[in-house]
Amino acid sequence: MLKVRKAVFPVAGLGTRFLPATKTVPKEMLPIVDRPLIQYAVDEAIEAGCDTLVFVTNRYKHAVADYFDKAYELEQKLEKAGKQDLLAMVREVLPAHVRAVFVTQAEALGLGHAVLCAEPVVGNEPFAVLLPDDLIWTRGRGALGQMVDLAASRNASVIAVQEVPRAQTGSYGIVDTAGDEGNPARIHGMVEKPAPEDAPGTRAVVGRYVLSPRVFELLRDTAPGRGGEIQLTDALARLATSSNVLAYAFEGMRFDCGTRIGLVEATIRYALDHPELADRARDFMRAALAE
Repeated sequence: MLKVRKAVFPVAGLGTRFLPATKTVPKEMLPIVDRPLIQYAVDEAIEAGCDTLVFVTNRYKHAVADYFDKAYELEQKLEKAGKQDLLAMVREVLPAHVRAVFVTQAEALGLGHAVLCAEPVVGNEPFAVLLPDDLIWTRGRGALGQMVDLAASRNASVIAVQEVPRAQTGSYGIVDTAGDEGNPARIHGMVEKPAPEDAPGTRAVVGRYVLSPRVFELLRDTAPGRGGEIQLTDALARLATSSNVLAYAFEGMRFDCGTRIGLVEATIRYALDHPELADRARDFMRAALAE
């Protein structure tokens, strides 16, 4: 597989679980300690070697684009005030060699449709998809970097998975590895949100993908499912019948920041890693738990 240079970020969702905060602030801009959620996914993609970031958004969400745009007035004020550390922080949101491209998803027609909207930018080359809601904490190489390395060595598409209790399969896409318990394992099929008794296993898809561009062709030929949405899972299930598609249990800890408790858990984890906050955060948690 060729080098993965482009990463797609579907960020058109309304974030209704976080209302009223998301009435004016996109969920991707909610902070984990001192950086917005989207920044962690962007950093992971850049660390994996991506230099073109494609944000699939809707016509109403401008905050993500504003965040990655140059802030002339703010930078001038920081420079005049001699606040070089803060100035560097603002300017390093995106490194100079990385470009951000924004694509509008005119209608909310599902994750598969959002990915398809990125095709004109991605073109005919392998690419990554990152769902910012899934924040993956690691001490070493990022989850996407691990997957890019695997995709290159095995000439395969790679989908991140984690084990979930069988009772929870109805909340995830579930891969069928036909009894192969290895890591990685060849995927033979996928089912979107199956009932526990119908699930082909308990390996759930997590929001990281390294994909062949052939998935675009399959998405165009995928009929809308429940709610009129085009499911990425359906296209990937078809891709797996004719191509090498691997399920990979990454090294790291995933936080579901599409839920309130996931956002809280991630904030605690990153606070405990923060060089300036770790000791005070740990002391506060000990005191709070002792009450």
